[in-house]
Amino acid sequence: MILINSFEPKIIAIVPAAGIGSRMKIDLPKQYIKIRNRTILEHTLRTLLLHPNIVRIIVSLNKKDHYFNKLSISSNLRIISVIGGKKRMNSVLSGLIAAEKNVDWVIVHDAVRPCLSYKDLEKLISIIKKNPAGALLARPVSDTIKYSNLTQEKVLYTVHRKHLWHALTPQLFQINLLKDCLKKIAKDKISITDEASALEYCGYNPLLVMGSCRNIKITWPEDLILANFYLKNII
Repeated sequence: MILINSFEPKIIAIVPAAGIGSRMKIDLPKQYIKIRNRTILEHTLRTLLLHPNIVRIIVSLNKKDHYFNKLSISSNLRIISVIGGKKRMNSVLSGLIAAEKNVDWVIVHDAVRPCLSYKDLEKLISIIKKNPAGALLARPVSDTIKYSNLTQEKVLYTVHRKHLWHALTPQLFQINLLKDCLKKIAKDKISITDEASALEYCGYNPLLVMGSCRNIKITWPEDLILANFYLKNII
């Protein structure tokens, strides 16, 4: 794995969007729910399109997706789509395979985080000058964290929160480094829920970049109310 330091980066963004959002209890994938006259996915993509260093956005779709190509944003020349997989890792790898060969850095961003601000995106990209292992947006944990038993009915103990962070997206890494780490994860049959975990497993230490609390992930129906409020004043 070779670490490259680039001060004028070309970046691709991969947006895994192959999930079906079962926890929302609706008949369509949650990324296609509309908020303020646009789908969640459209809000997500519009913010990424604002940054001039992001030369391509690759959206990884479910093979049965029949919604994306109906969106006007799907015809944007900087956006292409690929078929993703059952797991997030497979969808990200599909995007990496489709990436241009002359691009050094990749951003991975959740399809259902429509409230990312340009300010946070710019802050994340600026770390390219500081840490070749990449970085992720994150927030310190403020709630008291309880560890439960297997049935999730009883508290076993309280987890000290001093060094705990909520991992957000986007997450930014050197493209070849992320690809190598994901392949290692797949080979070793390790389960991960974000890309930083793949680098951690391979011995790298991405930076934590403070992100806004408004950068919420749409998971539950009540999240739509917050997203609607935040999208009024994204800066």
